[in-house]
Amino acid sequence: MGSAYADLIRIRFLMMLAYRVNYYSGIIIYAINIGAYYFLWGAIYGGQTSLAGFTIGQMTTYVAVSWMARAFYFNNLDREISNEIRDGSVAIQMIRPYNYLVVKMMQGFGEGLFRFLLFMIPGMALACLLFPVRLPTDPATWAVYLVMLFFAFLINSQINILTGLAAFFVESSEGMMRLKRVAVDLFSGVIVPISFFPGWLGEAMKWLPFQAITYLPSSVFTGRTPAGEIPGVLGIQLLWFALLLIPIALVWRAARRRLFVQGG
Repeated sequence: MGSAYADLIRIRFLMMLAYRVNYYSGIIIYAINIGAYYFLWGAIYGGQTSLAGFTIGQMTTYVAVSWMARAFYFNNLDREISNEIRDGSVAIQMIRPYNYLVVKMMQGFGEGLFRFLLFMIPGMALACLLFPVRLPTDPATWAVYLVMLFFAFLINSQINILTGLAAFFVESSEGMMRLKRVAVDLFSGVIVPISFFPGWLGEAMKWLPFQAITYLPSSVFTGRTPAGEIPGVLGIQLLWFALLLIPIALVWRAARRRLFVQGG
C-alpha cells in the first residue's frame, strides 16, 4: 500500500511537469509580487530602522521567503475534492482499497514537490538576485525551516481538505473556497506579518492555525525567533496538525454517512 501512495506522488509530479511552462511564468509573477511589497514596505519604513520587531532587512527576507513558501504549500485540493463530489466520482474513489483523503494528500504532496524544485527554489534564487534578501548561514536554521515548511504544507492541505469536504453539505462551496483562500493569505502572514496586527487580532491569531502556515516558519528563517523558542514554535505546528485531524475525521464520517444514505 505504501508503494501505491508513493506512486501517486510520482504521478502527480509528472503531471505537473507536463505544464511546467505555466510555472515558469508563475516565477515571474511571484517576483513581481515580492518587488511590489519590497518597495511598499520600504516606503512604510521610511527612515526607520525597525517596525513591530522587524528590521528592514528582516522584512525584505520575510516577504521573499513567505511568497516563495506559498509557492510550495499552495494547492487546489479543496477544488479537486469539491469537483469530485459534484460529479459523483468521489463515490467510486471511496470503494477503492485505499483511503481517499490520504490519496488527496499524497497528490498534493506530489504537486508540492514539483513546486518546491521548479518553482520555489528558482524563484528564491531570482528574488536573491533582484532584492537584498539575507539568507541564514546556519545549516541548523535551514534544517528547522524545511521541517516547518513541510508542516506548513500539511496544515494548509488539511484546511483545504476540510473546505473541499464542505461540498457534501452545501449546494455550492465556491464562496467558501474563496473565503478560505483570502483568510489563509491574510491571517497566515503572507500579506502582512501577524506582529503588525492590532493587539486583539494578534492575540486571536494565536488561537487559529493560520500562523503555523507562514508566519512562524518565516520568523524562524529570518532570525526573529530565538533559538531557545524554536522547539515551542515547532510544537505549535505539531499541535495544529494533530488537532485538525479531529474535524477532518468527523466531517469525513458525516460525509460518508450522507453519501451512503442518499445513494441508497
